[in-house]
Amino acid sequence: MAVATAENVGKRFSLERMLGAREQSWAALRDIASRIVPGMSEAEAIALAGERLAAAGMQRIWHPSIVRFGANTLKTFRQRSAPDTVLAADDIFFIDLGPVFDGHEGDVGDTFVVGHDATMQACAEASRELFERTAARWRQGVTGVALYDYASSEAGAMGWRLNHATKGHRVGDYPHAVHKAGALGGFDAVPVPGLWILEIQIAHPSLPVGAFYEDLLMA
Repeated sequence: MAVATAENVGKRFSLERMLGAREQSWAALRDIASRIVPGMSEAEAIALAGERLAAAGMQRIWHPSIVRFGANTLKTFRQRSAPDTVLAADDIFFIDLGPVFDGHEGDVGDTFVVGHDATMQACAEASRELFERTAARWRQGVTGVALYDYASSEAGAMGWRLNHATKGHRVGDYPHAVHKAGALGGFDAVPVPGLWILEIQIAHPSLPVGAFYEDLLMA
């Protein structure tokens, strides 16, 4: 990747508005998660996400809202879910949102559990813990490539498997895609704060249970 241009932003970029978009995105995600219940299909949950984002004042989406139930939590962003999946009474799900607020891109994701399955609870918690460990490693000044090497090693040490197809990316003032930054996991320099999304997707080593967490890397 062209390191010299990977962190370019537009003339309208503002770190303050970037952080505001992050806050609004997290508020919307928590609102959506609170309304997802057993018996709901993924399609219904995605429609719900669209309604709640609109109610939150979203200008548009920069990537489609993703909601995964059950074994579909093993799927990456571009993979299709198994059709007609319905959330069970004891189940796991994650939400991945990419809304635009005030001309700036939010990108947040988290995993939730309904019922009392201990393995699912542990998986959801582990995705958040691995995110925090990896973000702390980034604050020590490592490249994006080294960051995901670290995440993979830590995931294994924690008893989980890192999904290597999910390796983070740029955000910014909309549309960040004009800068062609590539994946965080392929960035061979130290990422600056406020422009990169750290994505963590893990799976149980043998069971069809996965979890996802993502947020903006901030100092």
